[in-house]
Amino acid sequence: MKKLLLVALAAISLVSAAVAEEYVPLFDGKTFSGWAGPAGEKPGEGWSIADGELRLDGKGGNLFSEKEYVNFDLEWEWKLAEGGNNGLKYWVTKVGGKEWLGIEYQMLDDQKHPDSKNGAKRLTASFYDIQAPTAKTKVKPSGEWNHSRIVVKDGKLQHWLNGELVGEADTNSPEWKANVAASKFKDKAGFAPGKGRIMITDHSDKTWYRNIRIKEL
Repeated sequence: MKKLLLVALAAISLVSAAVAEEYVPLFDGKTFSGWAGPAGEKPGEGWSIADGELRLDGKGGNLFSEKEYVNFDLEWEWKLAEGGNNGLKYWVTKVGGKEWLGIEYQMLDDQKHPDSKNGAKRLTASFYDIQAPTAKTKVKPSGEWNHSRIVVKDGKLQHWLNGELVGEADTNSPEWKANVAASKFKDKAGFAPGKGRIMITDHSDKTWYRNIRIKEL
């Protein structure tokens, strides 16, 4: 019996390890490998790497993943300076041949940034300007690390914050389409087409990232 239990535990460990190995680092903690500006140019001077962290301090430009993604499970850790604002976008494409747009996972100092006063659709973990979190968020104070996760599968979206599911949306639903039509993206034909690049935005506010990884589903 003891032997069977040990075998079972070993099998569980192997499965868990295999699942973990399916994630691919999007940031190696040492270089900008896999990330570039919109035309493939090097990141601006505002971006730096130290202590395994991707850091923004000043103007650096938006960072784009080399690959496009459709269905995926993406997670990362981040923190902001006091009063900061930033975000991570996905399904990013060049809309109308001129604007890089996508769905944004909002990252904000909900207590001190003025955009937090513009409604729940602008708060941390919202689908920025489209849909508010559907559960109460527990964002940590500025200067402390948060853990975020985005899961995208067949048009269904999940936003997680610090281990809790705080937002869900179905991009094929009438509700989502109505929300987009009521947002700042209402006249952006081709917005969030179901695939695209991942983009780390630059709002010039000090931001730190680490442990960025993705698993395609």
